[in-house]
This record gives sequence, C-alpha cells and structure tokens, in this order.
Amino acid sequence: MIVPQFQYLVPETLEQACAMLGEHGAEARVLAGGTDLIVKMKSGLVKPSCLVSLKKLKLLKGVRQEPGLGLVIGACTTHNELVTSTLLRAKYPAISESAASMAGHQIRNMGTVGGNLVNAVPSADLPPILIALQAQVRIVGTGGERRVALEDFFVGPGLTVLTPGEILAEVMIPEQATTGSNYIKFGLRKAEALAVVGVATAVAMDRGTIQSVRVALGAVAPTPLRVRAAEQVLEGQKPALELLARAGKLAAEAAKPISDIRGSAEYRRHLVEVLTRDSLKTSIGL
Repeated sequence: MIVPQFQYLVPETLEQACAMLGEHGAEARVLAGGTDLIVKMKSGLVKPSCLVSLKKLKLLKGVRQEPGLGLVIGACTTHNELVTSTLLRAKYPAISESAASMAGHQIRNMGTVGGNLVNAVPSADLPPILIALQAQVRIVGTGGERRVALEDFFVGPGLTVLTPGEILAEVMIPEQATTGSNYIKFGLRKAEALAVVGVATAVAMDRGTIQSVRVALGAVAPTPLRVRAAEQVLEGQKPALELLARAGKLAAEAAKPISDIRGSAEYRRHLVEVLTRDSLKTSIGL
C-alpha cells in the first residue's frame, strides 16, 4: 500500500523538534527508524499529516558513560549499535544480547531504542532488561524536561506517559553493584521471533549472598511487569535451586497473560516459572 501524503519536517535541534510536535499536535508523529511507523502508515493504522524526523539530532545517538548519570543510551541509537557497543558488552552484556534477539539484521540497522520503548508493545525485548537494570528515561518537551523510571513509563499496550510535544531523548542506567544480569525469552522460532514470554533478571552478589535482585517480565501483561514478591524472597539469601524455583512460582503467580495464537495463558505462566528460574541461575552464576 502507498504511504499517504504528509508534511516532512527535519529540525536541527531537540527544542525545534518539540516545538514542531507541539504546533501540529495529534496530527504529528516522530520519525526515527520508522520500522514500525511506516508499516502502520502503509496499512492505514495511523494517518499522521506531519512527520518530525530526528535524523539530524546527533546528540540522540550512541552509548556513552557520563559521570553522575551512569551509562546513557541515546533514543536514536539503533538496535545493532546496542549489539556491537563495546561499552555495553563490558558493563551490561544482557542488553546487547537482548537487542541481538530482535527482528532481523536489516531491521536492527534501522530500528531505534526510543522507537522500541515508545511503541510500548507488551512483547518488546528491551524493556524487561532495562527495567531490571533500574533504567530511567529523560523526556524533553516544550515545557521542559523530566525523568521517569522506565517501569513507570508504560501505561498500556501502545500507551506511555508521553504527552503532546514530548520526545523520549535518552535512557539512563545508573551505576550499580550488579554482578550479573540476563534476558531470556521463548519464541515460536529459533530466530527473529516475538517473545511469547520474556524474563530479565539483575543480581548483586556479595560473599555468596544475594544482596539485591530485580525481576522483570515481558509479554505476560499489558505492560512490562516487575515482580517484587520474587525479589523479596531472594534478597539476603544464599542461592539454592529450591529458592530459585520458589521465585519462579511467585513470578508465574504475578503474571497476567492472555491466550492468543502464540500460546495459552496457562502455557505462558508455565514458561514464566521456568524462565525466571533459569534467568536467575545465569545472573547468579549457578
């Protein structure tokens, strides 16, 4: 299908981009990689009269370390840039591995971190591992800027806390004592598959004891889901397979999956239990 006509704007600064979005209101959409937006436009699911391109905003690209902020990922950083980032692979390889599990190579060359988060697809691969690593997002708009914990960013399928005129600019991962992290998913194919269930964990170990742990689930609720009950049963404990199995059961109980063509709700709960246990084993190093 042919893409409908639209006005194409290319701002030079982030402030200009926010102003353009504010001026055109609900008729405007942000264009970064376009791997999702253009498909929706071709199919008639969205019909914006104006696209605001972020291609000239170089400050929104790349992965860097910043004192006081931690590791910063620009919203226009592509998925393949996450895969190949030496900084990520050294500090948080689970993010690179999560990005590598997404789509195909060509899509990863175009798709962006910001687009993946803003689309708010429940089965997206990046949100669970970023939430497990305590990520925040920096949001810039015509009224200034704000920071939001990523676990609070999602409101529902396709819905976020962004308001008209706002742009997700960066993802920030604070410095932390994490000693291991992992993202594991189950898909219906061996490669390029949407997650039927995704589980991310991040653990801080000290002298054989679990000092802190975060567990986040994807594809089993309207938004990515953090499982505090599973975290609480683990913190302060010596890791044991029975304990990890208990955490897996608690995660399964917290999940709110649906039944669809890719799997029943019961099957997804079973997967949550198994994958949570396995992800924790990897993060802990058992």
